[in-house]
Amino acid sequence: MKRKILVAGLGLIGGSLAKAMQQEDENYLIGYDLNEETLQIALNEKIIDESYTDLEEAAKGAEIIILAAPISETIKLMKQIDQIVFDHDVIISDVSSVKGSILKVANELTNKRITFIGGHPMAGSHKAGIYAAREHLFENAIYVLTPTNSCSNEKVDELKKALQPTKSNFIILQPEEHDEMTSVISHFPHLIASSLVHQARKWEQVHHYLPELAAGGFRDITRIASSNPKMWQDIFAHNGNKMSRLLQDWINEMVTLKEFLDKNSKEEMISYLDQAKKYRDGLGEKKTRGALPSFYDIYVDIKDQPGAIASVVQLLATENISIRNIRILEIRDNIHGALRLSVLNQADQQKAFALLQNNHFDVTIEP
Repeated sequence: MKRKILVAGLGLIGGSLAKAMQQEDENYLIGYDLNEETLQIALNEKIIDESYTDLEEAAKGAEIIILAAPISETIKLMKQIDQIVFDHDVIISDVSSVKGSILKVANELTNKRITFIGGHPMAGSHKAGIYAAREHLFENAIYVLTPTNSCSNEKVDELKKALQPTKSNFIILQPEEHDEMTSVISHFPHLIASSLVHQARKWEQVHHYLPELAAGGFRDITRIASSNPKMWQDIFAHNGNKMSRLLQDWINEMVTLKEFLDKNSKEEMISYLDQAKKYRDGLGEKKTRGALPSFYDIYVDIKDQPGAIASVVQLLATENISIRNIRILEIRDNIHGALRLSVLNQADQQKAFALLQNNHFDVTIEP
């Protein structure tokens, strides 16, 4: 008997979860979405086995329901499902990046057939929609679970088993500690990135050539400001108190930095920047993948010409060095750019460094 799993919302996250779970023969995937074109694509791509635009019809036969919708919409879906008469026990989970609001509603559900386990797969993409769905999106990523007060360990294990094809690393957190941590490393950086973009936009009125000078550093640090504004407003609305507290902390931090600059406090500034560097460089040292992968980086100078990247990649491939991530940090027409290659361990890093040097590449490793 196959395990029937309903994924409600077949965008990037829901579609990727469904696509991963579909790899397991024991799973039978049901898709719910209001967009019929999305459902048809999911059926054509064999991401799901059947589809519905009616939530009650979709939910009645499911043993596990994963709500892959924005936070406010997820809460609405939870309340709808609470009214459904089930003839079997059902596990419900979500994918929201704020757990406090979700678990508050979950603990108020009255349907005795329902067990709710909060979920947050901590991976994503700059792309959106069912076409962007990838079965490997959550591989090695942190997948946070936040069970309700009455949830048994057996139910948590059952959900983990269904999600096992995602190849995620599951951890159990309380809603409060989850929300505080994601505020610091995910939500607040988005707010700061948006404010930096606004600052650049205002200064463009003074220096019209400013956008032309917005190079790799500015693009990298503000990339997340390009995310969906409505989705982020929803996140901020459900995590407003923590965001406000972090913003006040940031304001206090900026006052301190301003004093260093105004007083030309050289030693204090060096110490401040050095502490930041050491902490940033140490992130991921426990070798678990979360917001920052614990990879070993190599930087290679290359020219902007056809085959430049391929020559580096092919050289490493000849020595069976696996590249886990690759990125062009900065490049302009007809000049050198920096190619950042990430490998899994220090041995591969040293091996790649020697190999590239011996083949006359300008290569460096950050200390």
